[in-house]
Amino acid sequence: QVQLVESGGGLVQAGGSLRLSCVASGSIFRLSPMAWYRQAPGNQRELVAAITSIGITNYVDSVKGRFTISRDNTKNTVYLQMNSLKPEDSAVYYCMNRLQESWGQGTQVTVSS
Repeated sequence: QVQLVESGGGLVQAGGSLRLSCVASGSIFRLSPMAWYRQAPGNQRELVAAITSIGITNYVDSVKGRFTISRDNTKNTVYLQMNSLKPEDSAVYYCMNRLQESWGQGTQVTVSS
């Protein structure tokens, strides 16, 4: 069973930055496409960014130019660097292993105006 553990969330002012990390257990990480999703209260969970096993990335339009997804296969870790944060970025952010369809527990990001 793959386990995903997110960290790095918190409270930040608008315009600030945060870096989320997601550490995965298991040796299959390097073969797994990974993604970050977010869910705000009353909203559906939405895809924020994804990265393939070879590092090809894609982003939802609302975060393009502000967020960067990356991975370090030597550390079984995927990152989400979030810059120029806006109040509408506030949500619980979840890491997902898209190969095994497993989720982390989520980390709260709150952006104050």
